[in-house]
Amino acid sequence: MATAAQRRIKSVSYAKYGYFFILPFFIVYFIFSLWPLLQTFVLAFHSNGARTNLTFVGLDNFRTILATPAENDFKAMGIHETFWKYMKNTVIIWVGNFIPQIALSLLLAVWFTDLRVKMPGKGFFKVVMYMPNIITAASVAGLFLSLFGNSSYSVINTLRGPDVEPLKIITDMWQSRVLVMFIQVWMWFGNTMIMLMSGIQGINESLFEAAEIDGANTHQTFWRITFPLLKTIMVYTLLTSMIGGLQMFDIPYMLHTGNVINEHIATVAVFVYEMFHKNFAKPSFGYSAAASVILFVITSILGALVFWVQRDKDAMEKAKKRRQAIKEAKRKAKGGGFSI
Repeated sequence: MATAAQRRIKSVSYAKYGYFFILPFFIVYFIFSLWPLLQTFVLAFHSNGARTNLTFVGLDNFRTILATPAENDFKAMGIHETFWKYMKNTVIIWVGNFIPQIALSLLLAVWFTDLRVKMPGKGFFKVVMYMPNIITAASVAGLFLSLFGNSSYSVINTLRGPDVEPLKIITDMWQSRVLVMFIQVWMWFGNTMIMLMSGIQGINESLFEAAEIDGANTHQTFWRITFPLLKTIMVYTLLTSMIGGLQMFDIPYMLHTGNVINEHIATVAVFVYEMFHKNFAKPSFGYSAAASVILFVITSILGALVFWVQRDKDAMEKAKKRRQAIKEAKRKAKGGGFSI
């Protein structure tokens, strides 16, 4: 039983001070992220005129982008075809860079964290592999344009000689796509490798020691211990890569010659920008906002699908049994008495 002195002691909660520390983030997020996001949803249901003279049009913008237009509606036909062409580019480029990126990152992460691999300078190689991630996209696009540009003065065409027909890598459909995939892998595999390394280092070392004592080789240790226990970080990597891949803008937009966007590598984010930039005197706010909302919905559905596929069935079953036990206990309590 608590004494009188103990009852007089008031509990002090410092939780409110935590809210003061995170308040600046929420203020900045509300002004620069949440409010523009809400405005995007509003604009998606309005006409494409000047922002000060908008008219509510309902789902017309979404219908123009997604549905097949009438044969005589040439403007809608161009917008519809362009959107789906750019969506196809987005999916191809993302899948084409994610698979080699995750494979290379996982291989290097396992290699760098394997205590049996005695390689000097591991820290140096980790830094070098991560460095492309901190280079700005504009600099990377300029670098690869100077290397693989269509001009006869680009590095690759200069090495081939002055009397040889210059390669048109930037304007070729598959060569330009492969180039963007390579750039994305080169820029992001170091970041993915660091995340996977943190996941591997979080695994209990006793599991690896037990596997080594039992005579398991490297492949068995990876497939039976490392890979299954990386499930959480792999889901996180897949989600972040998917979100970044669907919103890819900088490299596909900048990697072109002249003032014409390369339609073979243009993405949905480029479509959103083009809808505003092409008609700057009369911006297409409605089409841009509608495309952004469509991209948001697609990302949300794919993210939910990833969580559903990767859900922990054992934990869900235990939670279900726990809820059933609580309901049974409440039912018995309401019935009165105790069961023997």
